[in-house]
Amino acid sequence: NIASAEKRLRQSEKRRGLNRSRKAALKRVVKQIRLHVDAGEKSDAIALLPQLSKAADKAAKRNTIHKNRAARIKSRWAKKVQAL
Repeated sequence: NIASAEKRLRQSEKRRGLNRSRKAALKRVVKQIRLHVDAGEKSDAIALLPQLSKAADKAAKRNTIHKNRAARIKSRWAKKVQAL
């Protein structure tokens, strides 16, 4: 019931929502790219790589994910798309 604890709870709930939406945005783009890669549609997958970079960098900038994880995600998917 301490005021600072109540404020901390409000802050953590807000941050949790923002973190979840950033991670969901990243997962959405990864899923779209995965579908195109599995179908062998290279041009469509290449078109989604900038969106993947943007989502990963935004999540890393706000410390939702680690910057190295963002780099690893971008690198792996770029490699998979180029291998088509």
